[in-house]
Amino acid sequence: MYLKIFKPFIDFLISIITVLILSPIILVLALIVYLKLGKPVFFRQSRPGKNEKVFMLFKFRTMINKFSSSGELLPDIERMTNFGLFLRKSSLDELPQLFNVLKGDLSLVGPRPLLIEYLPLYNDTQKKRHLVKPGITGWAQINGRNVITWEDKFKLDLFYVEHISFFLDMEILLKTIINVLRRTNINNSTGHTMEKFTGSKL
Repeated sequence: MYLKIFKPFIDFLISIITVLILSPIILVLALIVYLKLGKPVFFRQSRPGKNEKVFMLFKFRTMINKFSSSGELLPDIERMTNFGLFLRKSSLDELPQLFNVLKGDLSLVGPRPLLIEYLPLYNDTQKKRHLVKPGITGWAQINGRNVITWEDKFKLDLFYVEHISFFLDMEILLKTIINVLRRTNINNSTGHTMEKFTGSKL
């Protein structure tokens, strides 16, 4: 009952209220991104959702288009700007995902939607993370986010899938707000986001 009826209703209600309240901030950020980083304002990428159905994920753009002399796009670290780094550390780049929630692609809470290229790399247990709708935040995000291993992250995702409830969702949302304000667990030990998943070692 909660998963099919109340959770989607709570997602929509909280998202629409948040968008209305934060709309001035979202518009200002969009303008600054346009002025500092250029077009497009939004970073769009296909991601697998519930039952591996692909959808388009939205974020604020955080990097500039910078190419090598041979015309190849430079590595992320060379294209990241101070403003883009601020957006990531403050998690403000995630705000456009509220529109994904309103569209029904995302939930506020669930396993994070990862890259499509990872799908063939999951083992049978890890694939269960796609039994529920992915989320803006999740159990793994409040228990390490980018400072834990991929193995641990998938275990936390599976724990959420198996124990999903209203009270667990509320706990995750509350701790997410606290972590964002404290800017904790944003980066791993190298100062950047997670390295790519190359397959389970177990």
